[in-house]
Amino acid sequence: MFEYPHDDDLLAALERGVEMMRPRTLSGQRPEAGVLVAVTDNARHPEIVLTQRAAQMNSHAGEVALPGGKRDPEDRDLLATALREAEEEVSLPPDAVRVVGPLSQVVSKHGFLVTPYLGVIPETIRLSPSPDELDGLFRVPLRFFLEDRRHHTDRLSYKGKDIYVPSYRYEGYVIWGLTAYVIVELLNQGLGAEIPLRPRPEQS
Repeated sequence: MFEYPHDDDLLAALERGVEMMRPRTLSGQRPEAGVLVAVTDNARHPEIVLTQRAAQMNSHAGEVALPGGKRDPEDRDLLATALREAEEEVSLPPDAVRVVGPLSQVVSKHGFLVTPYLGVIPETIRLSPSPDELDGLFRVPLRFFLEDRRHHTDRLSYKGKDIYVPSYRYEGYVIWGLTAYVIVELLNQGLGAEIPLRPRPEQS
C-alpha cells in the first residue's frame, strides 16, 4: 500500500517527483495534443481538476477528460496548447498556473500524440465550464486515486493489443481510459504509488 510522505505534504512530494522525472517521449508522425493536469495548491489535500465533455461533441462525447485539446497552428508549443484549451474550457487564466513540467506522452484512441503537463493552481480559484464544450466540471482528491478506489479494471484494445486501465467512479462521474491512465501514471512516477497499471502497447 502507498505510504504518504512523512511531512504529509503530498503536493510538494509530487512536484519533487515530477521535477526529477525523465518523461517518456514517443516517436512517429501523429497529430499532437496537449492536456493540463491541474492540481490545486492545498499542500495536504490537493485535488485534480477534471471535466465532462458535452454530449453533443464530435469526439469523446460525455467522457471525463483533463482540460486540453489538439494543437492549433498558432500554438508555439504543446504547453501553450494545454494552457489555451484550459482557458477556453474552464476559464483558467494561464498566468494562474504554475507549470511544474511535462509528463510522459501517450497516444489517444484517435491517434493523437498527447503531452500532459502538471500545473498547480490556487485552491480558491473560481472555474467555469464552457457550455459549448462541457457538461460538467469537478475536482477529485489525489488521495482518492492513491488509495486506488477503482470500481473495476477495463480491458481496452489498441492496435490489436490489450490495455488494462483502472476505472473509477467519483460522485457519479466515470474516470477511465486515457484520463485515468495519465493520472495513475503521474502518481506512480511522481510519488512511487505503485498502483497496478499495464503499460500501453505504444510504449513497448
